[in-house]
Amino acid sequence: MMNKGIPRPNIVFFSSVINSLCKEGRVMDAQDIFDLVIHIGERPNIITFSSLIDGYVLVGKMDKTLGLLDDMESVGIEPDVVTYSTLVNGYFRNGSVEDGLTLFKEMSCKGVKPDTVTYGIILDGLYRDGRTIDAKKMFDEMIETGIEVNISIYSVILLGLCRNNCASEAIDLFQKLGAMNVKFDIIIINTIINAMHKVQRKEEAKELFAAISAHGLVPNASTYGLMIINLLKDGAVEYANNMFLSMEKSGIVPSSRLINCIIRMLLEKGEIAKAGEYLYKVDGKSVSLEASTTSLMLSLFSKKGKYQEDMKLLPAKYHFFDRFG
Repeated sequence: MMNKGIPRPNIVFFSSVINSLCKEGRVMDAQDIFDLVIHIGERPNIITFSSLIDGYVLVGKMDKTLGLLDDMESVGIEPDVVTYSTLVNGYFRNGSVEDGLTLFKEMSCKGVKPDTVTYGIILDGLYRDGRTIDAKKMFDEMIETGIEVNISIYSVILLGLCRNNCASEAIDLFQKLGAMNVKFDIIIINTIINAMHKVQRKEEAKELFAAISAHGLVPNASTYGLMIINLLKDGAVEYANNMFLSMEKSGIVPSSRLINCIIRMLLEKGEIAKAGEYLYKVDGKSVSLEASTTSLMLSLFSKKGKYQEDMKLLPAKYHFFDRFG
């Protein structure tokens, strides 16, 4: 465009190009455009800088982001909450939690007020780093500043507590929020169902699953998978099988991973006939046997003894395992 004498694009156009390139992971191409902007005398705006910073964050080049932050300030552009939140997120994603917290403090000192997104990033990073107590303190600080706590923050906290072996605390918080009529999404429901199973609150997990529709939600593949696997762990084979049938009737296609997991668990429990029913679902296309499933079948059926006699309960194409005995 410029070589042909077409009227020079403005900074809005350049910022859009830089942003698009960065989202595609082409940060060096974006940097070339940015350098061109400087070369032709255009003045980058905060969007231009923020887009390029985000691009370097995505590829983990945090040293480059700090240079851009200095460049922003040198041309009189003050970083805003989006810029700082992007940088803090970059540090946390790259394992530099302390650097992220330092930048968070610098942000506050410069009068840039953190928002819900900023606190969500901080809380998630602290929980991922195993710093549950620090995360609780940060949440208290968020409340004190008067920032509204939304469902995304509650999701971070509930998932973070579960990740840090505080399942009972997560369940209690979930129940308190429910009493306050907080609207949950299916991801939170799945997280709490899993937490309930971990701390042996199995009946509560079943009750929560049954109440999903009362929350205005529908179970997804993960919901069914969690219930089925945990039911099998508890030896409730028929209950798990009925749950699987309900999953299929609801129109949810079970993943290859789930079917393989079910087959292995049934085989390990000696439920050969039931395992055979699920083996019929293996078609080699959408569902195929995983190496761990094949290995278990070889281990069970390739030796003389009880399990080899049970091989006839499997689909005929799996009877070849007796050749390895």
